[in-house]
Amino acid sequence: MEDRWLSVDEIAEYLGVAKDTVYTWVTSKGMPGHKVGRFWKFKKEDVDGWVRDGGAAASSDDFENREEPNG
Repeated sequence: MEDRWLSVDEIAEYLGVAKDTVYTWVTSKGMPGHKVGRFWKFKKEDVDGWVRDGGAAASSDDFENREEPNG
């Protein structure tokens, strides 16, 4: 079983999001990660649990300043 730390690039690719989103989630939504020197590292199992618990769910604040799409 592979149990290694993933980089921001790797965890972003795994989740299908941009690197900027990962940085935002780590600093504002409590995404589990550890700073090693100047780099962030992640355990896939920890991130999976955080996502399952709703950590990545959009809040109403995320949509506050967005325009409605034209229907």
